[in-house]
Amino acid sequence: MAALGWLTRHRRPATARSVLAGEASAEAARKTSAALETLERGTVATEPEFPVQGDVQAAAFFDLDNTVMQGAAIFHFGRGLYKRNFFQRRELARFAWQQAWFRLAGVEDPEHMQDARDSALSIVKGHRVSELMSIGEEIYDEYLADRIWPGTRALAQAHLDAGQKVWLVTAAPVETATIIARRLGLTGALGTVAESVDGVYTGKLVGEPLHGPAKAEAVRALAGAEGLDLDRCAAYSDSHNDIPMLSLVGHPYAINPDTKLRKHARSLEWRLRDYRTGRKAAKVGIPAAAGVGALAGGTAAAVALHRRRR
Repeated sequence: MAALGWLTRHRRPATARSVLAGEASAEAARKTSAALETLERGTVATEPEFPVQGDVQAAAFFDLDNTVMQGAAIFHFGRGLYKRNFFQRRELARFAWQQAWFRLAGVEDPEHMQDARDSALSIVKGHRVSELMSIGEEIYDEYLADRIWPGTRALAQAHLDAGQKVWLVTAAPVETATIIARRLGLTGALGTVAESVDGVYTGKLVGEPLHGPAKAEAVRALAGAEGLDLDRCAAYSDSHNDIPMLSLVGHPYAINPDTKLRKHARSLEWRLRDYRTGRKAAKVGIPAAAGVGALAGGTAAAVALHRRRR
C-alpha cells in the first residue's frame, strides 16, 4: 500500500495542454476510422459486379480443351470408340501419343489436331449421328466427367447463377461438345460440324474446323443472333490460338494459359486463373507431373488390356 501511495502522490497532474492533446488524438482517431469506412464503402460501391445479375445482353463463352476439362475431348472420344471396336490398335497408339504431347506441351499442335480430326471423320463415316450421340453419352461418363476442372466449372456456374447464358466454343465435334454442355448444365455449344446426309456421317466437314479465328466468327454470329453485347460478355481459354475470341469480349480470361497466352494476357492486364497443380505448372504453363503420370498409367493400362484380349 505504501508503494501505491508513493505512486499516487508523485503522479503528474493533467495539464490543459495534455488534456487538449488527448482529446485531439481521440478526435483524429475517430475521423480516420470514419474516413476508412467511407473509403471501403466507396470501393465496394464503385467496383462493378461481375458477372452482372440479370444482364440478359451478357453471356460467357468457354473453350473446352484444357480450359473446362483436362486434355482434349476428341482424344478421349477416340479412346471410347476404340473400346467399342471402331478402329484398331494403331489408331489408338496415335491418339495416345497426341494426347501425351498435348498434356506435356500444354498447347495445341495444329498438325496433331488436324490428324485427330481426320481420323475421327474416317472412323465415324457411314455411322448414324444418333448412334454416335448415344455412345458419346457413355464416353462422357467413362472418360470426361472426372476431367472437368472444378475452378472453371465454378466460373461457368457464376454466370448461370447471374441468369446469363453459357456456351462452350470448341474445335471438338459439335455433338460431343453438346453432350458435355448439357451434362454441365450449360446453355449449349459451338463446335466443328461434320456433314451428315439422312442422319449418316459422310466423312466430310461443313466448312472448316472451329479453331482460332473461326471461333471468333462463331461467337460474333451467335452474339448477333442472340442480341448480345460483346462488350458485356466474357470469354475463357487456355490457348493463344483463341486470342481472336478473347479479344472480342469486354471480359477476357486466360485459364490455365500456355506461355504465349500468359504473356499476352499480362501485357493487356487480362485476368488469369490457373487450376493446374504444381508450382512448375503455374510458372511456365504446362501440366503438372502428376497429370502426366496419370496419362502414362492410363496408356499402359490400355495396352495391357489389349494384350489380355489377344
